[in-house]
Amino acid sequence: MEFGITLKPDMTPNRAIALTRQAEAAGFTYGWLFDSHVLWLEPYPLLTMMALNTSQMRLGTCVTNPATRDPSVTASALATLNRISGGRMDLGIGRGDSARRVLGKKPTTLAGLEQAVRMIKDLAEGRATDYDGEQIRMDWASGNLPVWIAGYGPKALNLTGRVADGVILQLADPHLIKWCLQFVHEGARQAGRDPKSIKVMSAAAVWVSDDLNAAREHVRWFPALVSNHVMDLINRYDPAELPPELTTYVRNRAGYDYHHHAEVGSSNAQFVSDEVTDRFCIVGSPEAHVRKLQELADAGVDQFNIYLMSGDEEGTLEAYGRDIMPALAK
Repeated sequence: MEFGITLKPDMTPNRAIALTRQAEAAGFTYGWLFDSHVLWLEPYPLLTMMALNTSQMRLGTCVTNPATRDPSVTASALATLNRISGGRMDLGIGRGDSARRVLGKKPTTLAGLEQAVRMIKDLAEGRATDYDGEQIRMDWASGNLPVWIAGYGPKALNLTGRVADGVILQLADPHLIKWCLQFVHEGARQAGRDPKSIKVMSAAAVWVSDDLNAAREHVRWFPALVSNHVMDLINRYDPAELPPELTTYVRNRAGYDYHHHAEVGSSNAQFVSDEVTDRFCIVGSPEAHVRKLQELADAGVDQFNIYLMSGDEEGTLEAYGRDIMPALAK
């Protein structure tokens, strides 16, 4: 299993760079940034700084979307960063959540997402592509741009298996990850691809502490964040098609304030129970983290991506690099 971090760009650039350096030194191999340009700092200048301050870590968006940013612009930005970083960029993309909703807009369609993925990958890797009936090409672009798609619903996951290099699953529940992967693998087979070739990322908040009650309060915001996507699923699918472990916890959800998105202690998380927090996140002692990570690996997870925004980010990186990642490797 590889390890990554995702930063919320609400901190000073210098601190973001310091955390990225610390993570690479601790053995983390991926560094990601949220892309929500109204709520937080613009990610692409920060990705440039991260590229210039690392040597091995792969970097990318977790996640961008094809509506607030034109796909040709995203392709150009990432192709440029591939030059700057020596080919270390990845694209994480989805239909759009906070970046769209804070503008009063809905997420894009799956058809739009699929078209954008193909366009961005073609352009960033130097191939010609169709852009609204016009053939365009970035002659200067070259190299490889792995694409990760974030999703929860059967249709989005099927799409991921057909066209992406990896899937982003924003939860740390092994049971739900297994449920999601059946649709990813089905899509891969439909496209004549090897299901095992699709990388699997579990992305979640964590807190290392023997005090479970305190740990839960640091990460309870994360299932609340996930609830936005769950509400979309409920509106699109028959509840019988979805696992109750994913959908029932939003019954008492009153609403969501995106100006307190991914915020520790936010009122957005008041409806989230301890049981859901424990399933969706990783909390507890270092030994508890190792056990949960092993369960995720057994479920097929290739990369565990820490949403590094629950407080004491330096301490979390230190605990993972010193105690948890080495123990899991054994």
